[in-house]
Amino acid sequence: MMVHTMHRESPDKGLDSGKYVRYTPEQVEALERVYTECPKPSSLRRHQLIRESPILSNIEPKQIKVWFQNRRCREKQRKEAARLQTVNRKLNAMNKLLMEENDRLQKQVSHLVYENGHMKHQLHTASGTTTDNSCESVVVSGQQHQQQNSNHPQHLQRDANNPAGLLSIAEEALAEFLSKATGTAVDWVQMIGMKPGPDSIGIVSISRNCSGIAARACGLVSLEPMKVAEILKDRQSWLRDCRCVDTLSVIPAGNGGTIELIYTQMYAPTTLAAARDFWTLRYSTCLEDGSYVVCERSLTSTTGGPNGPPSSSFVRAEMRPSGFLIRPCDGGGSIVHIVDHVDLDAWSVPEVMRPLYESSKILAQKMTVAALRHARQIAQETSGEVQYGGGRQPAVLRTFSQKLCRGFNDAVNGFVDDGWSPLGSNDGAEDISVMINLSPGKFGGPSHYGSSFLPSFGSGVLCAKASMLLENVPPAVLVRFLREHRSEWADYGVDAYAAASLRASPFAVPCARAGGFPSNQVILPLAQTVEHEEFLEVVRLEGHAYSPEDMGLARDIYLLQLCSGVDENVVGGCAQLVFAPIDESFADDAPLLPSGFRVIPLEHKSTPNGASGNRTLDLASALEGSTRQGSEAGPNGCNFRSVVTIAFQFTFDNHTRDSVASMARQYVRSIVGSIQRVALAIAPRPGSSISPMSAPTSPEALTLVRWISRSYRVHTGADLFGSDSQTSDDTLLRQLWSHTDAILCCSLKTNASPVFTFANQTGLDMLETTLVALQDIMLDKTLDESGRKALCSEFPKIMQQGYAHLPAGVCESSMGRLVSYEQATVWKVLEDDESNHCLAFMFVNWSFV
Repeated sequence: MMVHTMHRESPDKGLDSGKYVRYTPEQVEALERVYTECPKPSSLRRHQLIRESPILSNIEPKQIKVWFQNRRCREKQRKEAARLQTVNRKLNAMNKLLMEENDRLQKQVSHLVYENGHMKHQLHTASGTTTDNSCESVVVSGQQHQQQNSNHPQHLQRDANNPAGLLSIAEEALAEFLSKATGTAVDWVQMIGMKPGPDSIGIVSISRNCSGIAARACGLVSLEPMKVAEILKDRQSWLRDCRCVDTLSVIPAGNGGTIELIYTQMYAPTTLAAARDFWTLRYSTCLEDGSYVVCERSLTSTTGGPNGPPSSSFVRAEMRPSGFLIRPCDGGGSIVHIVDHVDLDAWSVPEVMRPLYESSKILAQKMTVAALRHARQIAQETSGEVQYGGGRQPAVLRTFSQKLCRGFNDAVNGFVDDGWSPLGSNDGAEDISVMINLSPGKFGGPSHYGSSFLPSFGSGVLCAKASMLLENVPPAVLVRFLREHRSEWADYGVDAYAAASLRASPFAVPCARAGGFPSNQVILPLAQTVEHEEFLEVVRLEGHAYSPEDMGLARDIYLLQLCSGVDENVVGGCAQLVFAPIDESFADDAPLLPSGFRVIPLEHKSTPNGASGNRTLDLASALEGSTRQGSEAGPNGCNFRSVVTIAFQFTFDNHTRDSVASMARQYVRSIVGSIQRVALAIAPRPGSSISPMSAPTSPEALTLVRWISRSYRVHTGADLFGSDSQTSDDTLLRQLWSHTDAILCCSLKTNASPVFTFANQTGLDMLETTLVALQDIMLDKTLDESGRKALCSEFPKIMQQGYAHLPAGVCESSMGRLVSYEQATVWKVLEDDESNHCLAFMFVNWSFV
């Protein structure tokens, strides 16, 4: 509604401070039009507005300026009021959720108190009774057990084709699911690090002393209940391990709900475990209070119902009553309760792998929390809170993430019905599994990689994969290292070959070799989820040629990369780094052939034996000796392990199959070795019985150590190692490499940021890196602000006197961890001709904060 408005002008010079200006509706409308286009017009624009609009001719430019100031102020106040209302609604809804959770916990406490009192009464009664009474109690308990078992035939008598029988199963599943979601049917324990609040994911709990594994999540989603139900029902859109969901039958229930018979296939997380499938009944209905509920349970011989489709490639898992309850929230949005309760038949996998199938934490992260996060992500995308670059729509970016995950899962599992078949090894070693797929047309299906696959993808696709077991290496730290230090494990020639597969004329098959020309990488952020647990990015690898003759082939390579699980504070989550070469055009339907790494943590196991060192193990050998390894413990009697799965895919033509297979097998084998070296470098060292990494023995290293030792003695008058200075270069190198203080060398350049060029073992431990990746670390990124200032103030002294002592401070490792040190000594390293070579740093008594 348009009304007359009055504005008091500001008491600027030349204006009457008591003067009021009354605007007509036409004037306000004209000003509003300009405000829509330009909320903050310049002085020239305001004068132009008065000249072009006759209805504003009686208003002075400074009065126009005041009107825009007031208009911007009102707009800001309106936005702030709307934001506060949104926060208030979230707080009210979260308060309601917490009160309900508190009531549920009170009921659980009362139930436990009652059980405790009942148990004490039973013990007291049993101590004062005779044997005859004991026998009588046994008879009574036997009668009760017989009565309980008498219910089973009732399930078996249900007619599979009778909707009334299925509805009976559905109603039982609904009642049991609701008792888990809002009651005390399961002893829930809140997950560590999941604090409830208006900006948190919600309340996340896992089961304790429960048959199978179970997880529960409660949270707020700013979407209407039916929209949330639609999102969560589409399991393939948010559950990355879901291969397919087939609805084989839909039966309307008499109360307005629906009953669906569903067959679901799940990918296996590693190469040495069978995939799982479920045969379930899903029941969707509205409750009397307006809530919408979807519950699901397996159909077995115990529950009754029709038999599911058999599959030889899968192990049939059981879903206990699970689902989600969606309640409308005052002021809009929904309160969502999600419960997942499954039995994954852990006994069907080797003992060392069982923690993957027995962990409620992993179930919570991969299924329960993933569902809630996905719904919240779409809600924020719908409201416009999420901004994306590159002009890509959120749905398109999500599709790219799903393509990468699905393609990697497909490579890891290698299902026969997808066209995969094993390829034998010519060298007799079976540490690397190689499979080929001669039906690349399947990659063009919409359920896999997009609408079309380029013809240049050749005759087929080859995948080389392996799994390994790591000790005492956090998954988040390892994946973050692999992401940030690609040159530590990747081979540029293989990257070039993979990228060339997108073109009609691929390169010749290169030989994967360590120490090849490394490629600098530039990471270009593309999107990230609201909770920042997953990043989608484009990686540009700057091209390098192997020799001057290959300069024509040198060009930049682009990878689409998905990184997830790099937050060390997430409990039970797996970390993953998956990437695929893309063309410079990067179309929405770009074909993707993903490769990468997945690191899944295993549960901590308390063991009676002493501590063993940090070790990397080949998983195949681990499976053979799982009982022996299960008795070995890490520090403090805990065995922290993680399973690393590696899979790399390549295309080939018929005449290049053997050479590509040889290259892929050799490349993955070299990556396994690289990960083993990286794991030893970044694993915690205190208490380790592992021998340190061997020192480099190149002539350059021997010469550098001689220069470091001699320069320290010349400048300070003391010997660096406290020994005779006439010792051999080999001895000096061993002494420096095993020195207890961190010794690092830094480039001395006038027009470039100094970078580290060499470090001893302790220095690599402090920076949490390796010799290869060390050259990517800059000095100014390592020292904190006070350390940089101290170095700058002492730099003239260092150049004139040759050395200086820096006070205690804090620096940062390549993994982002803070490191404190008591003192740092810096000195010039001189070459044989007394010219400056580099700066050497020695950090004394350092430790992680």
